[in-house]
Amino acid sequence: MDIRVSGHQVATGDALKLRVDERLQGIATKYFARAISAQVTFGKGPHDNGFTCDIVAHVMQGLVLKGTNTGMDANGAFDGVADKIEKQLRRYMSRLKDRHSANGNGAAAEGDAGVIDNAGYTVFQDHEEEVESDFPLIIAETRVDVPDASVSDAVMMLDLRNTTALLFRNAGSGAYNMVYRRGDGTIGWVEPHRA
Repeated sequence: MDIRVSGHQVATGDALKLRVDERLQGIATKYFARAISAQVTFGKGPHDNGFTCDIVAHVMQGLVLKGTNTGMDANGAFDGVADKIEKQLRRYMSRLKDRHSANGNGAAAEGDAGVIDNAGYTVFQDHEEEVESDFPLIIAETRVDVPDASVSDAVMMLDLRNTTALLFRNAGSGAYNMVYRRGDGTIGWVEPHRA
């Protein structure tokens, strides 16, 4: 697995890079025979206090895991987010095993990992600049393909991508739907009204 470690206004030493490489390689080999890549970014914590660590891992075609964590030291921030990524993978593998046994044919249902995430991410401006009250800054633009999925698969993708909302095309109805994480931790599902 190709692992890139970088720092945003933070120097990353060889010891930290080695620790990140060993931990992520171990997680990848535990769950998948062949993982693709991971990007680990360290940054300054809130109010320049502590550290943040973000991981974006492309585990296999169509499966992207994202996680973030903060900590008082870089190792603590990384350990927290690595635990989150491992937990996401464990849930995903458990779900795949449940599907294998439900199908009875030993093959995962099509669509488990058939969603291709070719997201493009562009940062237009540094978000620490002053914001005018009438016209907020556009910080980033993300482009992704809208996946075809069942509602339960969309909820799984929402968890795996560690995001608050996911637009998808409902495989059952063909209509565009959205699932999102509510403030109380439950999942909301938006389905358009059909005339």
